[in-house]
Amino acid sequence: MSHDNFGFTSSTDGLDAKKWTSQNNQNGYDQGHNKSNVYVLELEDKKKSVQEYEEDYNPYEHRVVQHPTTSWETLLHLLKGSLGTGILAMPKAFHHSGYAVGLVATIIIGLLCTYCIRILVTSQYELCKRKKVPSLTYPATAEAALSVGPTLFRPLSKSSVHVINLFLMIYQLGSCCVYTVFIGTNLKAALADYFPDIDLRLYMLMILLPLVLVNWIRNLKFLAPCSTIANGITLVSFSIILYYIFREPLSFENREPIGKVEDFPLYFGTVLFALEAIGVIMPLENEMKKPKTFIKTFGVLNIGMGFIVTLYAALGFFGYIRYGATVGGSITISLTEPILLAKAVQILLAIAIFFTHPIQCYVAIDIVWNEYIAPRLEKNSHKLFWEYVVRTLLVLLTFLLAIAIPQLDLFISLFGALCLSGLGLAFPAIIQTCTLWNVYGRTGKLVMVAKNMSLVLFGLLGFVVGTYTSLRDIIHSFS
Repeated sequence: MSHDNFGFTSSTDGLDAKKWTSQNNQNGYDQGHNKSNVYVLELEDKKKSVQEYEEDYNPYEHRVVQHPTTSWETLLHLLKGSLGTGILAMPKAFHHSGYAVGLVATIIIGLLCTYCIRILVTSQYELCKRKKVPSLTYPATAEAALSVGPTLFRPLSKSSVHVINLFLMIYQLGSCCVYTVFIGTNLKAALADYFPDIDLRLYMLMILLPLVLVNWIRNLKFLAPCSTIANGITLVSFSIILYYIFREPLSFENREPIGKVEDFPLYFGTVLFALEAIGVIMPLENEMKKPKTFIKTFGVLNIGMGFIVTLYAALGFFGYIRYGATVGGSITISLTEPILLAKAVQILLAIAIFFTHPIQCYVAIDIVWNEYIAPRLEKNSHKLFWEYVVRTLLVLLTFLLAIAIPQLDLFISLFGALCLSGLGLAFPAIIQTCTLWNVYGRTGKLVMVAKNMSLVLFGLLGFVVGTYTSLRDIIHSFS
């Protein structure tokens, strides 16, 4: 699922409410360490083991959430976060893989993503019990896990925070690049009959100032009405896209069941970008009224991901069957007659994605500003001014990248392979291995390591091959 956080504010509010830094975590560790000595003495007096005490601590019972969400609301947030640019790129992804391979591979990748989300959430819960804290962010979970894992990983626990923050920041900024190209591409397609000579980069330049201004909004609550409007626009637009796909009988003529092997990494990166929701999962689970329902057999995660994988596979399959090799990086570019309806969809989705841009950029701003820059400017009287400077520079950075490489499908594939292979597949496997390293016996360790190393290697393969293929095609587009 896309990390397109489409119309989604709860995840970023959750991140804002639960900001975590290495310094804070260290302080928490020191306090926890001192408390643990007291606990041990008490437990010895009561002849109660530490393990039994840890089992008594339930992180869910100690979470204080100002506005907790129900399971239904969390499911809706999860679905809202999926309906963005990623799903619109699925027909192009199926062109790279072939419709038969794409259909099977999407289901397999969806199952792997769901499994990795599950082991990340369960690892977080286990670490919360040990540290006796209500919740942990993704970087905090990684540091806590590596600090108790195999000896080889323990020196890396502190640096893991910065590595995951870097991956999250690159992914969120990459999504903003995708959004900028998407808006410009759809505006150009919609207005080409009226302004045929305007270059795509000029359309992106036209939206630069509005993007900077909308990203100056420091409180996402003020964007809530825009987000609601964007969600409504998206649902209407998707209905119209489905009308274009099914308005005439579909034909498999000239549609390849198996694509070219060298193009499969482009498919892989696009599907990861579209399906993976690792950036919003933990804030969502942390904000739930009944978080236990999140990973139940018929809980929020399985139902949500099941629906999302089905929706993405269906749109990719039928979108490719409808438009074949001519399908665009976004299916909206391939919409034709009736032309006015197609132009309406392109403009509406451009508007919807415009209002989603600051939600994606907010996470990157949160990491850069609150984790690294703001703590160094505590005594600076111009702190607010510098925050606006940082916000502006980040928008300009994404804009310059979009101007340099205005290839929507290649951008999506690049950032999917570059960031989500690690965040969504490899890192959760490493975190679970470290978390349970001292829990399992020898046989259990061997099984766990074999399983998780397979996930790490799969993620690493996708990272290397997917990134290389995307960069190769991006470089080729300049020649």
